[in-house]
Amino acid sequence: MSLQSRHLFTLFLTLHPALELGQTPAGSRRIFPVSGGYFEGARLKGEVSPLIGSDLLLVRADGTFQQDVRLLLVADDGGLILMTYRGVRRSSQAVDERLARGEMVDPSEYYLRTTPYFETAAPHHAWLNQIVAVAKGGRRPSGVEYDVFEIL
Repeated sequence: MSLQSRHLFTLFLTLHPALELGQTPAGSRRIFPVSGGYFEGARLKGEVSPLIGSDLLLVRADGTFQQDVRLLLVADDGGLILMTYRGVRRSSQAVDERLARGEMVDPSEYYLRTTPYFETAAPHHAWLNQIVAVAKGGRRPSGVEYDVFEIL
């Protein structure tokens, strides 16, 4: 049996410069505050709040980046949607260096996947509370772009 999915939306995040927390017992921690963005899809679109959002990025001992993200999505009808996700980015050292310099690197050159979940009290968007989603992403010089899919 194979998984079926349908496109939920494309998410564009803009980021403030990283805050280097440094080496912690869990690994090397960087915090990327989200400065805004937007999302658009056939069933859902709107803005990413610049007030609530961050990626508590952990560089693990194996060199893999582990994401822990919280965002507030503001749908075009005013509905508030909390989006949380964990994810993994892995790549070669050369690709990591290019991304760190802010270069545009084709997402096919590395692995960036996340598992978003949604929480909302907005009646029109309550269906989001009951789905599982996955996302495939890519870094951009000013932030990150994801294609988010609902698993059917």
